[in-house]
Amino acid sequence: MKNLSRLLFAMLLVLVCSNANAQDKNNPWQINIGVNAVDAYPSGDGAPFSETIFSKFVDTDNWNVLPSLSTITVSKYIGDGFSFGIGGSLNKIENWGEDPTTGEALPVDDLSYYAADGTIKYNVGEALDWKTFEPFLGVGGGYTWIDEVGAGTLNGTLGVNLWFSENIGLTIQSSYKHAFEDYLNTHFQHSVGIAIKFGGADADDDGIYDKDDACPDVPGLEAFNGCPDTDADGIEDSKDSCPNEAGLAELNGCPDSDGDGIADKDDKCPTVAGLKSLGGCPDADGDGVTDAEDKCPNTPGAAANNGCPWPDTDGDGVLDKDDKCPDVVGTVANNGCPEVTEEVQKTLNEYAKTILFDTGRSTIKSQSESVLEDIIKILNEYPTATFTVEGHTDSIGRESTNQKLSEARANSVKDYLISHGVDTSRLSAIGYGESKPIDTNKSRSGRANNRRVEINLVK
Repeated sequence: MKNLSRLLFAMLLVLVCSNANAQDKNNPWQINIGVNAVDAYPSGDGAPFSETIFSKFVDTDNWNVLPSLSTITVSKYIGDGFSFGIGGSLNKIENWGEDPTTGEALPVDDLSYYAADGTIKYNVGEALDWKTFEPFLGVGGGYTWIDEVGAGTLNGTLGVNLWFSENIGLTIQSSYKHAFEDYLNTHFQHSVGIAIKFGGADADDDGIYDKDDACPDVPGLEAFNGCPDTDADGIEDSKDSCPNEAGLAELNGCPDSDGDGIADKDDKCPTVAGLKSLGGCPDADGDGVTDAEDKCPNTPGAAANNGCPWPDTDGDGVLDKDDKCPDVVGTVANNGCPEVTEEVQKTLNEYAKTILFDTGRSTIKSQSESVLEDIIKILNEYPTATFTVEGHTDSIGRESTNQKLSEARANSVKDYLISHGVDTSRLSAIGYGESKPIDTNKSRSGRANNRRVEINLVK
């Protein structure tokens, strides 16, 4: 008994020291405590496979039971269903086998029984993925003492674990112990006891052991292998683009308040359903300008005009943005400006011919101001048209003098028109002297017609 106490103490020491190195496994340690029964019936010839062995196996008359805690085993999971354990047991022997003549149990004086055994077990239940009912097989060896006499044994074990919870269960097993010495009978040892599994680490206390926890430092859910889902939207935080707001799986966990298929975080108008192409904002008239920026939200228009259609103020079919004469009806061919017709050109020159100058000079007589005003009005009706003021003389006098006079008179009319509002870029002046007569220079009336100013459209 003294040796057994030492053995049990050594086993507990191994348990405490080894546990510190097992924290990366899920409950790799198991301790069993219970009672055992020793049955020495299967001794002698043919043991343990004699014809009557199985009929006597459950004959409790041959069992020696110590009605107290009498066995303890500590085992560690190795992997792939295998575990290794060491155990110690004690008992008090009152009968040892049977009388071959009478078949009755052979009583003996109270003998102390204690054993130390090592066993490699294979968990059949794990291979079959049985969680509650776990049958197992084992093989191993040990040393058994009866009083002060001991011998080595070869052991075969069959048993089952019945788990009430993840960590607590009941273990029932029977071991056949074949002795290597004749003075120790081959025998059975049965045991039943409480099984306790432990040693699994769970740093974040989420109920998922670190070995299987994909997020061992953060409490999480079993469905996500221990990783959290802060907003409880069914998408784990690591895959959730909006981990603090419940959202939709198709939007990577982000909410969509207006239901337009655009996540609120990317939606410029998160409370109003809109278009993806416009950042989630609506466009009622479909002109590509968001309603918030559209000054004509119900009428299709141009983005460059703030969503409104371009006006055509003068109604000539040329939009104001392209109309060089937006307030005057014109033609498309002339960029919205009116075109100078032959009739207008004729009227213009009829007016121009009546402009009077001082004799031999380029000074315009004051009585010509009214006709010049009429000319200015006509020119202003065609704001994009350009004109040339032409000066002409008769053939009286020197040709060079006539040339200079025609140029001076053309420039005089040009300057007058410019000084009264006609854009300088629209006018040019040229003198032709006596080179372009329109009548004979042999009569007074003919020469009067040749002395003229013309204002002609530049085409």
